[in-house]
Amino acid sequence: MIFIVVKFTVKPEWSDRWIDLTRDFTEATRREAGNLWFDWSRSVEDPNRFILIEAFQDDAAEAHVNSDHFSQAMQDMPQALVETPEIISERIAAEGWGRMGELTVE
Repeated sequence: MIFIVVKFTVKPEWSDRWIDLTRDFTEATRREAGNLWFDWSRSVEDPNRFILIEAFQDDAAEAHVNSDHFSQAMQDMPQALVETPEIISERIAAEGWGRMGELTVE
C-alpha cells in the first residue's frame, strides 16, 4: 500500500473552518476505489495543526492525484495555510492496520 501522512499548518482564522473547507475532498476521496482510509486529526499541542493519515492500494494513488476533487482541493486549501504542508509518502509492505504487540487489551 501507499501510506501517506501530511501535516497542515492552518492560519488561526481558518482553524475552526478547516474541516468544512476539506469536507468535499475528504468525502470524495473516501469513496474512491482503492482508498483504504483518509482520516484527519487535530494536534492537541497546536490547534492550528491538522494531520491527515491516508492510505491507498498501490494502483489507486495515481487516480487520486488526477481526480477532479484533488485538483479542486489543491486550489481551495492554500488560502487557509500558513506554509506548504509537510508530507511523508511511502510504499509499505502492509495491507492495513495491525494490532499493537506491546499493548494488549482483553
